[in-house]
Amino acid sequence: MGAVLFDFSGTLFRVETTESWLRAVLTEAGHTLPERELCEMARALEAAGALPGGVEPVEVPADLADAWAVRDRSAELHRAAYTGLSRGVPLPDPGLHDALYERHMSPAAWSPYPDAAEVLRTLRERGTGVGVVSNIGWDLRPVFRAHGLDEYVDAYVLSYEHGIQKPDARLFSVACEKLGVDPRRALMVGDNRRADGGATALGCGVHFVDHLPVTERPDALLPVLDLMT
Repeated sequence: MGAVLFDFSGTLFRVETTESWLRAVLTEAGHTLPERELCEMARALEAAGALPGGVEPVEVPADLADAWAVRDRSAELHRAAYTGLSRGVPLPDPGLHDALYERHMSPAAWSPYPDAAEVLRTLRERGTGVGVVSNIGWDLRPVFRAHGLDEYVDAYVLSYEHGIQKPDARLFSVACEKLGVDPRRALMVGDNRRADGGATALGCGVHFVDHLPVTERPDALLPVLDLMT
């Protein structure tokens, strides 16, 4: 194996809880709500699937279905899809919907899994190429820089920058080309069997992890090191 390709959300990093997300935005905007009301609002946003990187929507409204299906192909579609879901939940101020979207792009909204740094650092020490291949609508590089992991990443391949989203094999092909590795010598690590499993079309190996809170998944990435020996 010559390179490892990692998904971002649910693989190397996990977004904050919906309650934390909402609480941070309300605090920044100077809104104070009764705790019960805040928690109910957070549950409604979670059911709507409004937090990117969070849980999937219980049901996507018909008027958002088309945008939702291709949301990771552009920054505009991504924002429209998620703020559209958010707007299905009444908030104290209509401007909070855009504020919530902005919040989820901040490094403070994300935490790396406990073993992410060790795995990425060890791969770098071994001379193994590392790429991040993500279905996303915004630039995640500042998140890696803020958490000290950017130095271990050789290439970022983000769906919105190429107009292609996983499981389309072309996105994985771009990553392999950037890393100068034959796809048959690459391993894709992700949490979504359909999206990340698209790498198999090129002959890449795949390894799946569960999309769990960081406190519940301390070492799921460590087996990658054994797979690369």
